[in-house]
Amino acid sequence: MAGTGPAPKPADQRARRNATVGMTQLPWNGRRGRAPAWPLIDDLDAVVARDMAKRDADEAQEDLRILADTGELEVMAAGDRRKLESAYERLRHKHLMLDAKIEAQKELQLGLWKDLWKTPQATQWQKLSWTRDVAQYVRHKVLAELGSLDDAKEARQLADRLGLSPLSLLRLRWEIQSKPETASASRTRSASTKSSRARRGPLTAVPDLPAQSPAPSE
Repeated sequence: MAGTGPAPKPADQRARRNATVGMTQLPWNGRRGRAPAWPLIDDLDAVVARDMAKRDADEAQEDLRILADTGELEVMAAGDRRKLESAYERLRHKHLMLDAKIEAQKELQLGLWKDLWKTPQATQWQKLSWTRDVAQYVRHKVLAELGSLDDAKEARQLADRLGLSPLSLLRLRWEIQSKPETASASRTRSASTKSSRARRGPLTAVPDLPAQSPAPSE
């Protein structure tokens, strides 16, 4: 990965252009082809938390079933019965929320992963084999969008290293080419110029006036 350091000046501000490392031109229309295969394993913290929540919910449900089968649930005080049932519902809700979060994380990761590999910067990531670095950015970025402040900080740092901000593009000496003008845009501008000239009308030549003789002195 590229190191840190002061950003180089833009091309139009360099006093000695020949002494400055040239900018790598990135295609304006981005990288072509399919995105690489996702290289990271599942988010283990999220998976373990979900599985533990499911285990706890299953155990609470089994306890309620046993109490119901033995008849103890019916003779239990209403307040105690509600506490057990509420505890089970909380555990079940926690498991469902964590499961939904993992599925949302996977879907967001896949979408962002595909979009990033279409960018101009992706042409350099491919040459430099930065596949896992990009994947780490995607994971932190998605978790940040799901509410993690720590992951938001990590995503910002990785974005700067991957050339996803104007300043980091300068540090990496990468420059995105300007989109070429299309033929239709060129014709539109030409027609606009002709229309402007037509509104002004043809230019009329002004004849030279004869030089006036000096008035006779009295």
